[in-house]
Amino acid sequence: MSTKVLVPSGVLGLGFDSLALENGLSYKPDIICIDGGSTDSGPFYLGSGTSKYARDVYKAEWRELMLARKSINVPLIIGSCGTCGVDCMVDFMYEITAEIALELGQSIRVAQLYCNQSVNYLTQAFEAKKIIPLDPAPDIDQTKISKFSNVVALAGVEQIIEAINTGADIILAGRSTDTASIAALPIMNGENIGGAWHGAKIAECGAFCSTSPTSGVVLVEFDKDGFSVEPMALDARCTPHSVSAHMLYENADPFLLFEPGGYLNVRNAEYEATSERKVRVSGSEWEKSEKYSVKLEGVIPVGYQTVSLVIVRDERYVENIHRWVSNLEQFIKKKIFDIMKLPSKDYHLDFRLIGLNAVLGGLEKKENIPTEIGVQLVVTADTQTKAAELSKLINPFLLHHPLEEYEDYPTFAFPFSPAQIDRGIHYEFGINHVMILEDPMDCFKIKVSEMIND
Repeated sequence: MSTKVLVPSGVLGLGFDSLALENGLSYKPDIICIDGGSTDSGPFYLGSGTSKYARDVYKAEWRELMLARKSINVPLIIGSCGTCGVDCMVDFMYEITAEIALELGQSIRVAQLYCNQSVNYLTQAFEAKKIIPLDPAPDIDQTKISKFSNVVALAGVEQIIEAINTGADIILAGRSTDTASIAALPIMNGENIGGAWHGAKIAECGAFCSTSPTSGVVLVEFDKDGFSVEPMALDARCTPHSVSAHMLYENADPFLLFEPGGYLNVRNAEYEATSERKVRVSGSEWEKSEKYSVKLEGVIPVGYQTVSLVIVRDERYVENIHRWVSNLEQFIKKKIFDIMKLPSKDYHLDFRLIGLNAVLGGLEKKENIPTEIGVQLVVTADTQTKAAELSKLINPFLLHHPLEEYEDYPTFAFPFSPAQIDRGIHYEFGINHVMILEDPMDCFKIKVSEMIND
């Protein structure tokens, strides 16, 4: 006996190969699992409770997966609905599911797993010393907890299993670990726990563990000793290298992976190519923790932003760009104080040199002099009006500030008009903690609905 899990893609919205999906269905998987979210694109989506992917894309891909589920009559699970996994994004996916079910005439049972945390619940847990910092972690207190826009707890297999046990055809899960939905049914069926978590980690991003990452679809077969993984696109292969390497993906330690309730240890794992396309993995171990805990994600609004961009191409200014930015920043701050009477603590200026060190900043080690540099200025203030006014004050000096006091004004280029763009509210991650639970369902809720479409 074994448990087969079909993973169509690393995330709903990224796309997948329809022929590969069809091939995967021919293997008669026991469940179809796909992730729906990530923190890769920063804190905005959690803060605002919105999705970074287009609704039309969601609906088109979800429709194909609902048809696939119906064709073999197995559960379909999505974790971290709508990028961030907040409750309103679970409801967002429910609306899409209901629309498709009506259009296709499908009658289905749907379970919604909610992961948002209330201020009162978090405050009580904090007072009971059940919220534990990870390293590194910002300081939090009751006042800061009350300022979070959204806080979610990341569901693990225990919460997904509870949802599966409702008999739902489709499970719409809020924020979950990337691996939880894949590992849940194998663990529920008594397969090797270490193998279940390891196979889920390998398959979390779909065909990223293969030689054809864009094909999307992989099939993982779990059993009592380990798992096998195979891509469903006919031109793709899984190799011991491509499979083992995925433990490095988005993971601080290539041998350990921490999850709710414990951690995965793959130091003794063995990878064997059983065909040109398939890899067998055994020896993975699961270490159960003494106390059950779940990771928390939360964001705080920290101001409003306006962005400006100027293109510097003059050779002398490009060669001296750091000095020019430093002089410009000092000049601007004095100008702001003289005109607007604002001390520098009331706003923040962030210069990013695109083409030089915009990604790594001061950590950049490569030394080169490009032909041109984009100087991006991000202004952050406590209101959008103030951020915009500061950007407008700065505008002429981005265009005409000289390196030396008594030289002719240079002329650079704004790539768009108006020269500044209001970004709106700006969020920052404000928590890197776990929360200890007496029962895995203590901070989660499940709602079950029937959709009848005759």
